[in-house]
Amino acid sequence: MIRIRPRAVIPAVVLGALLVGCGAATTTDGPGDDVPQAVPSAAGTAAGGVSLMPTPSPTPTLVIQEDPNAPELVRDAFAGLQATLDDTCTPGAGDCAYFLGRVNDELNRLDEAMKADKKGPGHFEEPLAWTSALRTTLDGDVSTPNLEKHRAALIGTRDRVNTWMQDHPDDYR
Repeated sequence: MIRIRPRAVIPAVVLGALLVGCGAATTTDGPGDDVPQAVPSAAGTAAGGVSLMPTPSPTPTLVIQEDPNAPELVRDAFAGLQATLDDTCTPGAGDCAYFLGRVNDELNRLDEAMKADKKGPGHFEEPLAWTSALRTTLDGDVSTPNLEKHRAALIGTRDRVNTWMQDHPDDYR
């Protein structure tokens, strides 16, 4: 006759329940997750109603806010525009295409940042009007010959926007 000790049975039952529970576990996440989330089964409960299955970690809450980088966008775009202040070019020179293209790009970047700023486009009414007038002058043509043709308008708009921004340091500091 084989005699079974009750104390030896409990660990064996718990181990068996774990093995059965693990085999019955499923995941709600797709393949590729490193940590699958187990779905409890009847075999995953020990005597006394205590679950032997791991508890999945809580899902993080996504909080959507207004663009928190909007003020930084204006500051960074203005810094890019300021980086062009000491540069100039002579139409027809090799560096003129790059320089005028950069001024145009930096004005566009600042224009977009001002429109996205939490103060609203009404706060930046004048510089936005100047860049809008420049867009009308360029008529969508950002080729080197057209940028060189409107070199004075590009540099003039850059300088006007720079002066306006210098008078509004709270917008970029």
